[in-house]
Amino acid sequence: MLIITSPGQIAFNISSFPIYNYGICIAAATLIGFSVSYFIAKKNYKEYDTDILYDIVFIAIIGGLIFARLYYCILNFEYYSNHIFEIINFRQGGLAIHGGLIGGLMSGAAYCKFKKYPILKSADIFAYGLPIAQAIGRWGNFFNSEAYGLPSKHFIAVFIPENARIAGYEFYKYFHPTFLYESILNILIFFILYFIVRKVTKPFDGLIFASYLILYSVIRYFIEGLRLDSIVNVGALHIPQLVCIITIVIASTFIVYKRKTYN
Repeated sequence: MLIITSPGQIAFNISSFPIYNYGICIAAATLIGFSVSYFIAKKNYKEYDTDILYDIVFIAIIGGLIFARLYYCILNFEYYSNHIFEIINFRQGGLAIHGGLIGGLMSGAAYCKFKKYPILKSADIFAYGLPIAQAIGRWGNFFNSEAYGLPSKHFIAVFIPENARIAGYEFYKYFHPTFLYESILNILIFFILYFIVRKVTKPFDGLIFASYLILYSVIRYFIEGLRLDSIVNVGALHIPQLVCIITIVIASTFIVYKRKTYN
């Protein structure tokens, strides 16, 4: 069995100020994800003014980070209600992708509407970079020894130090590296969007973004079933799984509606 082990949270220190691997991953994810979207827009969306992407991404990042943190803190309300000041501590992790998507979409769409930019086409362009950004950002969970899955005896596993193991699993050492599964599958999503969905007959604005939402929600639903860190559940479903189901229904309905009206 191949065992992967995190080198730790801190990448290096500048004087006495620690620079965290999680922050490096998020920064790299943002930069590379945006670059992918920008160059795809330059190449394949000739009618689109790519300069506006800089304005949109700035607003979307701010909204996404705020909502990602709030969403995470709400799901871990019991802890953060007793540690109020830690809510603003982004540096050591604690961002929820669903919150980030909601916040980024809402703030980006609001800005596009205010500036009269094409909302759906802009969403399509950013959808190419999103899975790449997520694939990179997920490695922040690896460095933090978090968001791991059930104990694993399969061909690959991640070693989790005892102080990071969830209650009830203290005597297990090796767990499913769900961060790695999601990272690989997000890269696959990018290829599906770019090489398959983009080339469908009679495409319409919003198709790429809606397809991304469906594809990501499907993989996240199943990966979430492996994870041990879900605190709030609805029946047998983790909250993120419920959000995935709702997202799939909404995005699928959008595609069906647009396909009928487009034809």
